[in-house]
Amino acid sequence: MDGSYGETLRAVMRVRDGAAPAETFDVASAGEWLAFDAGVRDLGNRPWLLSRASEEPGRPGGEPGRPAGEPGRPARTLLDRLRGRAGSKAAPPAAPSVPDAPAIALCHPDGRVREAALDAVRTAPELRPLLVVRCADWVAPVREKARAALAELPGDALFSSAELILRLSRRARGDFARTLLEDALREGPAAEVLALTAHPDRATYRLAYRIAVERGLLTPMELAATAATCGDVTLQDLCAEAAVRPGATPDPDAAAVLDRLLAARAPRVRAAGVTALRRAGRHGDAEPFLVDRSGVVRACARYVLRQGGSDPLPVYRGLCAEPAAHPAAAAGLGECGDRATDAGTLWALLGHPLPAVRVHAISGLRALDVVERERLTPLLDDPSPAVVRAATRALLPDAAGIPEHLLRERSAPDRPRAVRVAADRLLRAAGLRGRPAPGYR
Repeated sequence: MDGSYGETLRAVMRVRDGAAPAETFDVASAGEWLAFDAGVRDLGNRPWLLSRASEEPGRPGGEPGRPAGEPGRPARTLLDRLRGRAGSKAAPPAAPSVPDAPAIALCHPDGRVREAALDAVRTAPELRPLLVVRCADWVAPVREKARAALAELPGDALFSSAELILRLSRRARGDFARTLLEDALREGPAAEVLALTAHPDRATYRLAYRIAVERGLLTPMELAATAATCGDVTLQDLCAEAAVRPGATPDPDAAAVLDRLLAARAPRVRAAGVTALRRAGRHGDAEPFLVDRSGVVRACARYVLRQGGSDPLPVYRGLCAEPAAHPAAAAGLGECGDRATDAGTLWALLGHPLPAVRVHAISGLRALDVVERERLTPLLDDPSPAVVRAATRALLPDAAGIPEHLLRERSAPDRPRAVRVAADRLLRAAGLRGRPAPGYR
């Protein structure tokens, strides 16, 4: 199925006509099963379409394309079913006809049909995904019978439906199958758990990694490598913290694990590695990270140095004397410096020829809370877009104090894009963006 409603209904009709689900859609996809279930239910207004046998012309007691029934009695409409009537004439409720295809019956709009069809799953393992769906059914008898059947299955039978189980767990009644899956992962073969860590679904691989960490199935170096290379921030935190957990790493490998984390691209992973330097007794190794591009990593480095008895402030002051080698030293100086002593150094760095130094100097001024609108406004015309963006962020709290005509001039079409964007942001912050420019008629 391509996700469209029409394609879903075509798949439903093919299964109704005898095709196996695997022949009509991707049975490895949780979304395809949920779409199939919804597609069958959407045919509730046309019940004659759910039974292949009912389409045979000349069937006694019915019309071509209509379900069989008592002579002269019209087919049950949706309103009839909702009112518990067998047809448009008042009569006791009639038992619904069961579709020929078990997959169709398991998704049938009538709860009695779904409940009866659950027996077919015992001999049809390929329909277990629909058994999982029925565990979150809105009809209690269907739900309880499905849950009893699912609980009888071996734990490893749930692994192939992990994505579907986790998607259904977001529903009001979907927690039962998730509990079974988590128990199976905690008790099942390690190879199955590790295989799910490579699953493309985010919720699935996150759960697999969490269980793998709980069970100790991954070495600290494997955890560090995952934290350093994956793009999922939740996984980065989980694996980085587990890799440096006390007692998790044998002494010969501890240094290699830390070095792997310290070399990661993700700031949160580097921060975990820097913080772990304190526990490893490597306080001095945190000094290079005082000038990390990430403020979080710089803060962790200052903490580790202080725990080791060193003051990072003199280091920052020395580095700011030659800022080109370490541009982020200007930001670090603002984060731990003194207003009276260090603000002048940062203001002087706004004239440095290297854009990175100017950017970090602005960040340092913001950290020291010594931003002056008149001295920063000229940087809105800086040739570096990064500097313009940094100056804009610093000026936003005081945007109302910037003369309107200065911002209007910088929003002209002939100005560089970064300058125009900055002017628009400041105009909005000052509440002037929707107001006509002065002199407009």
